[in-house]
Amino acid sequence: MSGYLLKNCAAVIVNDGTGPVVRRDVDLLTEGPAIKAIGKDLSTLPLPADTIVQDASGWFVYPGLVNTHHHFFQCFVRNHAELDWTALSVIEWLDRIYPIFSRLNEDCFYHSSVTAMAELIKHGCTTAFDHQYNFPRQAGKRLVDRQFEAAELFGMRFHAGRGGNTLPKSEGSTIPDEMLETTDEFIDDCARLIDTYHDAGAFSMRQVVVSPCQPVNSYRETFVESVRLARDKGVFLHTHVGEGESPVMEARHGLRTVDYLEEMGFAGPDTFYAHCWELTHDELGRMAASGTGVSHCPEPVYLVGAEVTDLPAMAALGVRVGLGCDGAASNDNSNLMHCLHSAYMLQCLVASTRKHPVPPPVDFLGYGTTGGASLLGRKDIGRLAPGMAADLFAIDTRRMDYVGTRHDPLSLIPRVGVGSVTDMTMINGRIVWQNGEFAGLDEAKLFADAEAALASVTI
Repeated sequence: MSGYLLKNCAAVIVNDGTGPVVRRDVDLLTEGPAIKAIGKDLSTLPLPADTIVQDASGWFVYPGLVNTHHHFFQCFVRNHAELDWTALSVIEWLDRIYPIFSRLNEDCFYHSSVTAMAELIKHGCTTAFDHQYNFPRQAGKRLVDRQFEAAELFGMRFHAGRGGNTLPKSEGSTIPDEMLETTDEFIDDCARLIDTYHDAGAFSMRQVVVSPCQPVNSYRETFVESVRLARDKGVFLHTHVGEGESPVMEARHGLRTVDYLEEMGFAGPDTFYAHCWELTHDELGRMAASGTGVSHCPEPVYLVGAEVTDLPAMAALGVRVGLGCDGAASNDNSNLMHCLHSAYMLQCLVASTRKHPVPPPVDFLGYGTTGGASLLGRKDIGRLAPGMAADLFAIDTRRMDYVGTRHDPLSLIPRVGVGSVTDMTMINGRIVWQNGEFAGLDEAKLFADAEAALASVTI
């Protein structure tokens, strides 16, 4: 694979492992999937003949964003005004929307994944974790396989969260019968996917995470067997926690969700939870002690109308934090870059009510990069330095949008927000998006195919 020389970058966010710093007026050189060098006048070095030189004047170059919680299939169930979060609890909302989810077919799962990945890449996301827990019987079992197919189409680094629900409605869940699986079905397919796709090597493009959907909608044995399988196979664990279900769990099991999961061993440095807005200080402290991470999804907080996730407390306690878009049914977009801005602004909104101060804006950039890499157990992504994966995006700041902001590239995205798509996104040393186009792909056709798949079902 050829390399790229990005010449005359206005700023590169470099991190050698000790924290991000801004390097001005430098070049960035890639070789194959990795960053080779960052520095002045790299064109004077002996370069391979096939190195592609790219003028990067005016560009701010950032590490690629790492999305740690999403539901790609929900791109086909968004912008429906009647599905009003603000009038419903999370449990009531799930009761209403799950029957809609159950109507999707296999093609819908593929094309909704294409849709989500396209939007993520356009806005600087280079690694995505998706929590695919919806397995309608008529759609079959190869839905995650189709997601890997979509990721390969774009060249996206993809961590597949194989989710599932096992508790029937008759026993208190919100799951329609046509979406239910048995624990054995779920575990067997997790094992199949791990054996088929999981690659734990450097610069891996495909990994699998054992991700039962949520404790409130699955049997205890589903989580016990998930822990057993994940630890046996050496893969990570994920589920939803602390999004309004803890009172239900306490009434049902005599334990709040964090206690329930810890008791089964579904916690630790190989485990991360999504949301966690209703957790107590003590619960967060125990998660910090165990190394359990949190994927904070800021934009659903607007719609739920509940408390704002206490990121300052998490930061003070040392909880590992990454960022996620969450599903489009609760967010309506797949723009992780926008989530950096939302996450920071939400914390500012409630700062006067919190014990701990709001982390500085640069920390929110960290949540979306190094924080996400930590949650996924990746040491090769999330920062720009020689030897790291060449996952990055660039913004040409020579526009009116950025007048008055260019003195602080570290705070720009969280504090100011970026309203446009990137000028370039690179994954694993390959440019996948530049100048408004996906490399080698026809976006008009991708759009038409996705719309046709959506029209094939009744939403």
